[in-house]
Amino acid sequence: MSDAGQVRLSIEGPVASIVFDRPAARNAMTWTMYEQLAAICDRLGNEPGVRVACLRGAGGEAFVAGTDIAQFKSFADGQAGVAYEQRIDEGMARLEALPIATVAVIEGWAVGGGLAIATACDIRIATPAARLGVPIARTLGNCLSMANLARLVAAFGRPRVQRMLIGAEVLTAQEALACGYLAQLADAAAIDQVATRLCEQLASLAPVTQAVSKEGLRRLMLQSLPHAQDLILRSYGSEDFREGVRAFSEKRKPVWRGR
Repeated sequence: MSDAGQVRLSIEGPVASIVFDRPAARNAMTWTMYEQLAAICDRLGNEPGVRVACLRGAGGEAFVAGTDIAQFKSFADGQAGVAYEQRIDEGMARLEALPIATVAVIEGWAVGGGLAIATACDIRIATPAARLGVPIARTLGNCLSMANLARLVAAFGRPRVQRMLIGAEVLTAQEALACGYLAQLADAAAIDQVATRLCEQLASLAPVTQAVSKEGLRRLMLQSLPHAQDLILRSYGSEDFREGVRAFSEKRKPVWRGR
């Protein structure tokens, strides 16, 4: 790809800042960026002085606008989809398993893989212009892994997740605040100050309590997840998925055929 983007890490005192830096593509994630995020998570798991990680997108228009769809052009069959979802699951598990507090700062779009990243964080704040969803029933015709479904249901509640997945609805920041997904809204001019204050507060709290509480909640959410490979194979192996990728690349509306 001509622009693989990057995920940047900087550490100042107890706070690690992680920035998804590909603003020309609304910070859509490339394979390179996923690999960099995984490496950052591995590093932060062994940084004793770091107490909080703050994640945000560059440019102010998006947190992360999903996975770069151009990368799906190489998918030959449903097995490629299974491998992709496993790869995403591994990345989200690394982020979720960090023993430190994590904060997602959402400005603009957090959709698809971007919403998965934000949902794997502990606390989320946003500007009023934030938009959140997984509109794959309108765009690609693919599906989510069982682990990511569980995360979304735990964070939003089943009715809203049904609307996002089956109805392709994109929620406003106000809706996400009302259901508890977002902890706070702040105007764009104030979001940096709010994020800094939140990270300072989290860094002042008992780290062992935070770590064991996070792990306990993670175990509760992911216990006894049902098998879903057959669903992923059906979705990514479908003609509709290939049509969705083509249509997105050609900037036209997909023609769904249900097969």
